[in-house]
Amino acid sequence: MSSSSSSSGSASSSQDGEEVGGGGGGGGGGGDFEGPSSSRRRSGNGVWPEPFVEALAFQVAIDASRSIDRLAAATALASVFQVCSTWRAVSRSDLLWRNLCRRIWGRSRRLHDTWREEFIHRHRTAMNFRHGRFNYSTLDFNPAYTDADLSCRCLALSDFHLAVGFVDGTIRLFDLATRLHVSTCFPNHHGVLGHFSRAVSGIVLSRARLVFATLFGDVHVAALDAGPRLDPVIPTRHVHLGEVVNDGALVDFAGCSRWWVGLYAGVPGQAFRIWNGETEEPVFVGGTLTDPEAVIGWHMFTELTDFVGRVRVTSQESAVACTSRRVIVFNLRNEGHIHYEQEYGQGVTVGSLDTNNEAYVIVDGRGVGRVRRADNLEEVRRFTARGRRVLGCMNGGYVLTWTGSVIRAWEVEQAQEGHLYSLEEGIPGDLIAMVADDRHVAACNRDSSIHLWDFGNQ
Repeated sequence: MSSSSSSSGSASSSQDGEEVGGGGGGGGGGGDFEGPSSSRRRSGNGVWPEPFVEALAFQVAIDASRSIDRLAAATALASVFQVCSTWRAVSRSDLLWRNLCRRIWGRSRRLHDTWREEFIHRHRTAMNFRHGRFNYSTLDFNPAYTDADLSCRCLALSDFHLAVGFVDGTIRLFDLATRLHVSTCFPNHHGVLGHFSRAVSGIVLSRARLVFATLFGDVHVAALDAGPRLDPVIPTRHVHLGEVVNDGALVDFAGCSRWWVGLYAGVPGQAFRIWNGETEEPVFVGGTLTDPEAVIGWHMFTELTDFVGRVRVTSQESAVACTSRRVIVFNLRNEGHIHYEQEYGQGVTVGSLDTNNEAYVIVDGRGVGRVRRADNLEEVRRFTARGRRVLGCMNGGYVLTWTGSVIRAWEVEQAQEGHLYSLEEGIPGDLIAMVADDRHVAACNRDSSIHLWDFGNQ
């Protein structure tokens, strides 16, 4: 029930940065400042400079995060606050820090007492990520009700929990603060087709809700108690009952609070199903992305093949999906309208696809990785990740790749030569899944060992 091992790690990095200031979550953009704080001290000459200074400080920080990187916002803000005491007083505006957290970090909810503390925490965590400073743990789970051939299939992170989906259809939740296995979901499966039909295909995890889907096509929802402790067994309810004959295999499932997306393979013209996450109602069914993979989709019920396809959601009401041949970016609101589509003659490593708020990463068959903006396909980073098998994940500022032996970290915002560092902890066997947010990286392998790297304040 407890963490089986824990250690601290640190990797060398190429540059230092400010210790207090702004962090990131996708680079942010200007022009989204929410009015100045309403209460202001009038200066001696009768004017009100604070609203102007507050807007200026916001724009200076955003410009620095866009032109350099997210960590540069701290230095830019420090320069503004050092002009004079009146300008420094703006640093006490909680509204300024809230606006900056939203634009630079993509954070709409704080975890600390004030938005300034939230901003500083995010900056320091991003600094740890840049320099490879972390605590490493392996996580144990309660083996009760475990199948003999239990293996991990997918992972998801929230601010408080790590969710791990297994081949038997169960979900195990770990508390990130204590690194303990605290709860398990045992859903009722209404249909079985082959040994692996219950395997978890994907998880959408938030503070209050857990949504997950199985290869058979069932979609389940579990409410996470807002209290200090979760129940050891969390009840689930069906949102959607799988119809394998009509839909095929649900090979991947992803989403956010607003949208859920299922990627299917097995029936032509049924590649996607989009749900409204608030009403839990389907709003679109269709698409041809996985038509060439129909046969492989059916084989997944009896043998767990490598990734058939993958889908991930951005914060811009769009999704990115791929197979080994194609990558598409499509609209979630407009009935799956395809914005962009790209064929890869050399193939695509399906397991390398991931997204953050605004961009996605993909590694092609030659081992060339690219980070592109989802709204216009602009390439913002290129790197090399060659290996017999590649997994990828990303957060607001970094890409992590596993190439069959080691996990490497690459910086998105600064296209420096080579990777930043490697996570050198010995991971036996092949990785099955990997996930990252702005604080944690988690991975699991074929023997169901679960690995966690925490880059938070040490």
